[in-house]
Parts: sequence; structure tokens; C-alpha cells
Amino acid sequence: MVTPAPWLVSAALLATLSPALAQEGDFALTMDAVNAARLESLAPPSLPQSAEEPEAGDMDKMDQPDPSVVRLQILLDWAGASPGVIDGFDGENVRKAVAVIETLNGLAADGELDPDVIGILEKGGPVLFPYTISPEDEAAVVGPLPEDYAELAGYDHLGFTSIEEGLAEKFHMDIDLFRALNPSSALVAGEQVIVAQLAEPLEGKVARIEADKKLGQLRAYDRDNRLIVAYPATVGSDDNPSPVGTHTVTAIAPEPIYTYNPEVNFQQGNNDEVLELAPGPNNPVGTVWIDLSEPTYGIHGTPEPSEIDKTASHGCVRLTNWDAEELAGMVEKGVSVEFLQ
Repeated sequence: MVTPAPWLVSAALLATLSPALAQEGDFALTMDAVNAARLESLAPPSLPQSAEEPEAGDMDKMDQPDPSVVRLQILLDWAGASPGVIDGFDGENVRKAVAVIETLNGLAADGELDPDVIGILEKGGPVLFPYTISPEDEAAVVGPLPEDYAELAGYDHLGFTSIEEGLAEKFHMDIDLFRALNPSSALVAGEQVIVAQLAEPLEGKVARIEADKKLGQLRAYDRDNRLIVAYPATVGSDDNPSPVGTHTVTAIAPEPIYTYNPEVNFQQGNNDEVLELAPGPNNPVGTVWIDLSEPTYGIHGTPEPSEIDKTASHGCVRLTNWDAEELAGMVEKGVSVEFLQ
């Protein structure tokens, strides 16, 4: 068993390591505001914060995406420290991603956005850009989907329910953030919308993986035990715990068919028969299935990226579809996966 690195503290402790991100500055959520935002506005203040209750107006701001946090999340995504879905809000997934950047660069991993971290992340230039909606984006939409698996089994592709959902996922964004940046968009082919600028998927060869339930994170290491990448993850639940110990990757399946078997997996509604659900981003296991040697368990995507590390899975390791796809490109059969409780 490999001893976790010193920075792998609990999620609860990590959330206390630095004050809440500043809720000051320009909250006009536009492409220009995000592209001009400064990460320094999010750094911890040098003096203790006031103990006074926040003003009502400040509370309203806390419920809105912050342009500086949008920029930070995109820069973290570029640097191989996934914040999960880009939504413009501070939270544990952001702090864990900052700690990953510190670890990758040999810094004390306290999760604080300090000048050293800002210097690593911030290279200048825009992080949002105008994108022209394509006919392929429209074609990826299948319309509203039922929740009942028996009804879903009648579909030959579980595509996006709306073009908003498709574009948000394509650019790693929360659908509410996409809507906020494009409030008057007609969402038709040929129209320009504002989206996150993405980096190319990371490349590398993963030798081992840790799935950390307590921290809500998956970490991938190379053969020299160097951290390659880390993703926010949902690892099992109290009712459907993840396996224990170390297992191995046995197969990687893009665009998987999901087989529902209530006698093996879980009970969904009144469905008591085996069902096969078609591939697609709204498949229950998303767009990738990384099969493990423990029967019925795997690492996979999700139809609900905003819920990663917020809701429980049915024992497996759940990532956003884009993180699962990136990881799948770096693993092969035989890679070890250790479950940390």
C-alpha cells in the first residue's frame, strides 16, 4: 500500500485552509469581464476578515457566478487540475484543484490561492471565446429523456436533452453558467455563443490510480510515482459502498451500453428485469466505462457533471464525462486502482 502524500487532507479540513474567495469586484458576467478578471482578487487577505454579518447586497453577489472564479476554474482545467464543472463558484472542488497544482509544482499543498499558484496558472490572455454553433451540435440533441429505465431502453442513443446541455458539456461548463453568459441566444446553427476555451487533453501513461472516498478525488500517477492528474470524483456511497483494497483495470469501453440488472446492481423504480440502455452522454455511466477486476465496478462518466463529489454513486467511481474520457486515454489494462476509505 502506498502512503498518501501529505497534502491529501480531508475535504472538511481543506475547506478551512483559506478564507472564502473574495466576493468583491465586477460581477457583470460577460466575456470581457471574465477575460479581464484578476486572480489576485481571490487570494486570502493579509488581515483577519471582519466578523460582521455580510450586507444583503454581498449575499446576493455570493449567489452569482464570479468572473474571477470562472477564470480560475478554466486555468485550473488547463493545468491538469480539474475543478470538475466550471460554474463560477468557489468550493471544495476548486480548493482541491489548487492543492493539486501545488503538489505538481513542489509547493506546500495547503489549497490556498497564493502568489506562487497564481504565477503558475496565470499566463494572460482570454479564457472565454466566441464559438459558432455547428449542425453537429444540433444533431447531438435527442430532446427530453424519461427517467424510468424501462422507457430509456427504447432509445437507440441517449444524447443531449437540449443544445444548452450539449454545449455546456462540450466546454466543461455548468449549464447555468452557459445560460448566464448567453442570455439572449437563439441557440441555432451558425450563431455565436460564449464558451470556455479548452486546452488539449493531457497525455501520459498512468501506472496506478487512487480513488479517495474521503477526499472525493481520483488521482493518477506515473511509473515513477509522480502525480499526473487529479479529478473530483464521487466514490461509492454508504448504501452502495465502493470495493476495498486494490484492483486492476480490465478493459476500457468508450460509448458503453449500460446493462441494468436489479439483482446485481440496484433497484430503479419498479424495474425488476434486465435492461440495456443505449450509449450517449446521458447514459447512466456516461461516455466511458473503465472496467475493474472487481465484478460490476468501474470508473465512468455521468449524465450529471454538476453533481460530482456532491451525490453518491452506486459503488463505482464517477467522474465528469470529459475527465473520464481524458483518463481513459492514459490508462490501459493492468493499471492498479486502490480504493482509499
